[in-house]
Amino acid sequence: MGDLTVTRFGYGAMQLAGPGVMGPPADRDGALAVLRAAVELGITHIDTADAYGPRITNQLIREALHPYPDTLRIVTKVGATRDAQGGWPPAREPEALRRAVHDNLETLGLDALDVVNLRLGNAQGPQPGSLAEAFGTLVDLQHDGLIRHLGVSNATAEQVAEARGIAPIVCVQNMYNLAYRGDDGLIASLAEAGIAYVPFFPLGGFSPLQSEALSAVASRLASTPMSVALAWLLRRSPNILLIAGTSSVAHLRENLVGAGLALSDEDLAELDKIGR
Repeated sequence: MGDLTVTRFGYGAMQLAGPGVMGPPADRDGALAVLRAAVELGITHIDTADAYGPRITNQLIREALHPYPDTLRIVTKVGATRDAQGGWPPAREPEALRRAVHDNLETLGLDALDVVNLRLGNAQGPQPGSLAEAFGTLVDLQHDGLIRHLGVSNATAEQVAEARGIAPIVCVQNMYNLAYRGDDGLIASLAEAGIAYVPFFPLGGFSPLQSEALSAVASRLASTPMSVALAWLLRRSPNILLIAGTSSVAHLRENLVGAGLALSDEDLAELDKIGR
């Protein structure tokens, strides 16, 4: 990501918060153990947001890992907050973005953030519209030395192009997985430009991926459907970075091993039919 080097298999911290990504986890010690295990396993890319909890996942990351290893890169996002009902209302006004960046710096215990993604759209997905004012605010904060690199999340292809016309970006974080393939063209264009693509909900999100073809390939490889889905993403394009999340050390290890599955051309052809 830009001049930052990260492992292609990263870790998404959203699941460390309580139910609905609100409040503290039921097992705080378990959450801390997952974060420490991720770093011990060699993962150097952790994705988070101060809206998770809110503030909970960032606090856990700081408690578990600070002072941070020199190789660890923490990627956060701004542009949405939380309401009392657990919703994700947009918060992209300049003052709200400035406050969110400072909140992330405080909760993570950092002087500058490695990467900040501007979250666009809403809970239903990307929405059309200009990002110029909001993205310009983050560019100003980058010039102030509070942000090293910029990205966008939940964005349309047009918004990605608009952001790139304002300032360099190092990543795009959108929903994408075996069954949800709307960004196939965008992934290809970003790969040509050397920009990372980071799929969220790589395993389907709140509704896990289910497919007879996926199960068949997993059975043939003596693996699990979720492991195959992660391995497919890594084969899909060299600019894809994974941030699969979990609140279990055992599941984290399972995901990491599964992502290294060797998929044959036959496997890939069978899997590619799922999203088409």
